[in-house]
Amino acid sequence: MRGFVGNIDELTENNSDFRHVLYTGRNLQLVLMAIAPGDQIGEEVHEDRDQFFRVEYGEGEVQIDGVSTAVAADDAIIVPAGARHNVINRGTGLLQLYTIYGPPEHVDGVIHRTKADAEGSHEHFDGRTTE
Repeated sequence: MRGFVGNIDELTENNSDFRHVLYTGRNLQLVLMAIAPGDQIGEEVHEDRDQFFRVEYGEGEVQIDGVSTAVAADDAIIVPAGARHNVINRGTGLLQLYTIYGPPEHVDGVIHRTKADAEGSHEHFDGRTTE
């Protein structure tokens, strides 16, 4: 197995897709995200998976179970399974981050260029991994 090795700072800061799945393992999934100014991921709950975010560029706000916290480059966020959460871009440029789901959430390799593309797609992890 190859696994995944890459410069995550560079990959994240060069990403302009709303969602770009980089790697899917059996238990973890690595996803790049770029949220447009004034936009958001959208409030959601993952009952059966934890989620980690790391902000690489931009300014925003994370909401976890009704508690709002300002976030910026180099901040890490952990959302436990079952927590209602959202990430909002409060800056003037892209909010660029990566997220790790455990277990995976999305179909391996999926790319949603915009939030509208993501909302129009109802895909979920189908059990297929990167390798």
